Amino acid sequence: MNKNLVKVSTLCLAGTALLTASQLKTIAASFTVEKPVAGISLSLDSFYNTTTVGNMSVVKLNMASTEATVVMADDTLSPEEEPVMEEPETSDEAEIEKAIKKYENIGIATVDNYLNIRKKPGEDEKIIGKLPKNAGATIYDIDKNGWAKIKSGKVTGYVMSSFLTTGKEAEELAKKVGVKTATVNTTTLKVREKPSTDSTCITLIPIEEELEVIKTEDEWVKVVVDNDKGWVSKEFVDISYDLKKAVPNEELGASSGVSSTRANMVAFAKQYLGNRYVWGGTSLTNGTDCSGFTMSIYSHFGIGISRTSRAQATNGTTISSSQARPGDLIFYSNGGGINHVAMCIGNGQVIHASNPRSGIKISNMYYRTPVKAVRILND
Repeated sequence: MNKNLVKVSTLCLAGTALLTASQLKTIAASFTVEKPVAGISLSLDSFYNTTTVGNMSVVKLNMASTEATVVMADDTLSPEEEPVMEEPETSDEAEIEKAIKKYENIGIATVDNYLNIRKKPGEDEKIIGKLPKNAGATIYDIDKNGWAKIKSGKVTGYVMSSFLTTGKEAEELAKKVGVKTATVNTTTLKVREKPSTDSTCITLIPIEEELEVIKTEDEWVKVVVDNDKGWVSKEFVDISYDLKKAVPNEELGASSGVSSTRANMVAFAKQYLGNRYVWGGTSLTNGTDCSGFTMSIYSHFGIGISRTSRAQATNGTTISSSQARPGDLIFYSNGGGINHVAMCIGNGQVIHASNPRSGIKISNMYYRTPVKAVRILND
């Protein structure tokens, strides 16, 4: 059976038709309103809901006089570029040992998503940060109730020790889950398509931003930026091996001085920090891509936006990135058009579904150069 099936029912006639891919485009064209966007028509970007049946995605589109259910293979649902995973090169033993020695008594978060770090030991105490899956920490002490005092990155607080891998087991785990990173040591670093100064620049990265390293080649380093991959000059990065670190509470977004809707939107989005990235997905719990994430956040608050990042950039009102407030959308490009979207959470930060390695994470808004910002909420 053809992978692209369309079931169309109208108020006047109920019927089922099996259509080819070319016929699907014809049907889509008849639904189009005003103007098309790259990859999918604007009308098809107004999908209301997506579910999965086998390896097919079922999307319901509600219109004034027509209900259409479009069944499409996953590889045709999302125009976002499907990530091609590359295994990062192996770090040598000296690099790994050096990274482990940064921690006086190493502990690694063994959780599905993240571990709450509290100001004092106790389930009711204030959350002051989050320790992501496989993040490293120094363990100072463990009390009789199992609360461990830890430090990770800029955060010192308490977590339940039962969620930490410790001792020699932690040292062995660190060798598997640590990542080689390239830290930018120049004001603005160009990421190029190929390892050459003559190659196209696909994005710009600010100083002190950390990029995951895939491999090194002569004077160039291949790095990951969301779902894009590119090359940076080895001269302008410092390469090291390390574990993920805790995210301080102040970096999770300052929502004071904004509407309750914006504040609640940020709080809701942060619940899914650490969850999986799945290309073409829209599930906040089981996996989503970047635009599926933002669409689902807005949908939770009763606001419909387009399905793809490129289409979402046509929604709302264009603003400058410096004007962005919590809840506004920030867009990024690989040089060939918009291909990534994140949501501003305040304090110069964004939350986004980055890539299969990182999942849903928080980044500096300028971790790469924004190409557009959009305001959906009119408050």
